[in-house]
Amino acid sequence: MNDKFSFKKGHRGRAIFLICNYTFLVALMICMTIPLLKVMVDSVDPTTYGIRLFPKKVDFSAYKHILSRSSLYRPLWISVYSTVVATVVGLLLTTLAGYVIIQKEMPGHKLIVNSIMLTMLFSGGMIPTYLTIKTLGLMNNVMTCILPVCLSSYNIILMKSFFEGIPGTLYEAAELDGATPMGIFARIVLPLSKPALASIGLFIAVGMWNNYMNFVLYITDANKKNFQVKVRELILNDGLSGSSIDISEDMLKNAMVVIVVMPFLVIYPFLQKYFVKGVTIGAVKG
Repeated sequence: MNDKFSFKKGHRGRAIFLICNYTFLVALMICMTIPLLKVMVDSVDPTTYGIRLFPKKVDFSAYKHILSRSSLYRPLWISVYSTVVATVVGLLLTTLAGYVIIQKEMPGHKLIVNSIMLTMLFSGGMIPTYLTIKTLGLMNNVMTCILPVCLSSYNIILMKSFFEGIPGTLYEAAELDGATPMGIFARIVLPLSKPALASIGLFIAVGMWNNYMNFVLYITDANKKNFQVKVRELILNDGLSGSSIDISEDMLKNAMVVIVVMPFLVIYPFLQKYFVKGVTIGAVKG
């Protein structure tokens, strides 16, 4: 009888926990969704005043005005180019680094891993980094903004944790078949790493797409500024409006925000299952 009562009590407690948990998550989702929804509504509704989640009138003039500006084409291309390059190079470097540091028989293994972990706690700082880049003559080089985003200690440790979750028998079987370390990496490890590749690739792509500070610090040539920097300059200088059209400044600013965030709002649903699985595995494995 006591066991049955304990079971019912435990089941009731779990149900209460799940209800509270889902209620909190729904409330959190609403708090995060409402601001974005309001920005989207304000970008297409010229009559919007205050908080309105549905437009009374739909007008895409702000988007047409922004997308027709030739001055934004080059910055947009730079953002797309730098994001693609950073993602490809970052995944290559991260997977290779993660694969190397799981080789525990490698001389200096602990020292290398500890050195990578140390960089997660300390960094050189903004001023020393700026002086180093300036001394090396790397100012106004887009690769100066791309490379720091490519390689992250957190991403390397996440990839290492995922690789360690792959059954060791697969490595041993491949070695018995005569596969080289790089052959094992290309034929065994990478095909099994889609969740980790998707999650880390999304981290890198989002970080590079939203990269603002590096382009402000290291790029002084206006022709090499990325989309985010150009957008901010236009907003701060009231350079979005035109005298020949009747579009409110708020509509233009909100439309610009939507254009900046829209690419990953579209991409993320297709990568969500891999992203969640990759982050979960990386968080559980140590």
